Amino acid sequence: MKLNERHLMQLAAVLDGGGVSEGAGLLGLTQPAVSRSLAMLEARVGEPLFVKGRRPLQATPLGAQLAAQGRAIITASRRASDAVQGFVKGTSGVVRIGGVPFFMDAIISRMIATFQNTESEITFEQSYLNLPEIVAALQGKQIDLGIVPIGTLDLGPSFDFTEILPGRNVVTCRPDHPLLLKRRLQAQDFVTYPWVAPLPGSPLMSDLQMILMSIGMSDLNIRYSGGSLMSVVHYLAETNALAVLPFSVVFAQRRENKITVLPYDIPQPNRSLGILRLKAGPQSPAADRFAGYVVTAFEELKHVIKRHENSVVWGS
Repeated sequence: MKLNERHLMQLAAVLDGGGVSEGAGLLGLTQPAVSRSLAMLEARVGEPLFVKGRRPLQATPLGAQLAAQGRAIITASRRASDAVQGFVKGTSGVVRIGGVPFFMDAIISRMIATFQNTESEITFEQSYLNLPEIVAALQGKQIDLGIVPIGTLDLGPSFDFTEILPGRNVVTCRPDHPLLLKRRLQAQDFVTYPWVAPLPGSPLMSDLQMILMSIGMSDLNIRYSGGSLMSVVHYLAETNALAVLPFSVVFAQRRENKITVLPYDIPQPNRSLGILRLKAGPQSPAADRFAGYVVTAFEELKHVIKRHENSVVWGS
């Protein structure tokens, strides 16, 4: 037997309101319309839904069971309406974000956490991707946002790139590294120590090759590769190894005091970190809301990072 869901909702409202007129008012309907619906429902089930002669209205056992289902429908309907409103306003939903691993771990993951402190109805799905994978994932509608460094590469009119931080790379080491005791660093100083290789596919790999060329070196003593940001930090903290990292990533680790900047001015990439999105097609309001949050947060953060950068006495 199939019952009309609207009739069940009206039955629940009438019982909760204590009368037909009150129930009609709760639903924004007229009293005659609700009375007709209840009569149709009783005819459909073939049993009375109310105990005769009771005021306020009292449900029969069957009426109470059907009213419980009606309340569940009302609750589901209200939740569905709230979900639609939340999606449209960008206060609920899912944000699918992909980005370069080290920067996602060092900065963006923390921003996601602080964002969710006030936007608790938004869920994040994070992926580690470099630029080619991010472009493909955006085109395939697999992610909403990409956090990625981009240089002079033109991705065409289909993409929108919002810069959030100028790119700067540095050589990093542990705070008590022997090279920090030297008054003036020379290029040949780097030959003596082992290095950590950037992740495969990372733009830091090409940056490392550029550094090699600038200081007249043909090769480095790579002793560790393929690690996550935390594993690289821990490895540097326990060895005399060196690594090339974005200055912003080292800045984000400053309170841990496990790695620091080696003050040697290296060639810098013509690259900025930012948010990459598709221009066309349906947009996720929640993703737009988070993108705006990231841009606003970096307006302040990039000035703090720049002051920290300017405090370093760079050699060459």
